[in-house]
Amino acid sequence: MKKHKKVVIVMPAYNATKTLEKTLREIPMRYVDDILLVDDCSKDNTVELSRKLGLKTIVHKVNKGYGGNQKTCYKAALKMGADVIVMLHPDYQYDPKKIPQMIKPILEGEVDVVHGSRILLKGGATKGGMPLYKRVGNIILSKFYSLMLGTNLTDVPTGYISYSRKVLKTIPFLRNSNGFTFDEEALIECVSKGFKIKEIPIPTRYEEDSSSTTLIDCIDYTLRLVYKVTRYKLTGKI
Repeated sequence: MKKHKKVVIVMPAYNATKTLEKTLREIPMRYVDDILLVDDCSKDNTVELSRKLGLKTIVHKVNKGYGGNQKTCYKAALKMGADVIVMLHPDYQYDPKKIPQMIKPILEGEVDVVHGSRILLKGGATKGGMPLYKRVGNIILSKFYSLMLGTNLTDVPTGYISYSRKVLKTIPFLRNSNGFTFDEEALIECVSKGFKIKEIPIPTRYEEDSSSTTLIDCIDYTLRLVYKVTRYKLTGKI
């Protein structure tokens, strides 16, 4: 793998004390130049632990939401000179050992964005403990998105994404939602700008300490995404 560009891992964190250290322990550091954690006004000791572990740490004084956290992550990573930015949740749900595969297609100039797909790995979502309602919803939403955007993605709601610097300098991500639809809005923007996207299969873990959403949250999130992608398809606006 070519490695002459700066790779920065960004961790949007909220109450990650129980999982941060074991997530960090599995990151293959020889592929990474820097790690940045942005704490979104956690109520536990995430900030103290992050600093103790030697991570660059930015702290929100008020909770800005999942999307608002990512905005801070990406602005800071670009300012740090990152050429490839990998979003890795510090809740141990996504496998840090897959970082080499998450950055290789971008480093080699094959694509501009890499998505980690829990669905591509045969039986991966089931073995990882993903609830049935999430698996079904994920498949339906991904097929709908692919139909509307002309893509062939299997796991649109993934939280494991790598971007090239060019992508984040081009798409207007600061206009996106501060909530949970941020990633999918960014996906629409990437498609609209003609950026190449690739999926790689990844395992996932739904453990007691990993963050998760309720069925009601998932329904609300899905309805918002259906609205956004339909609006884009009909009007060209995101």
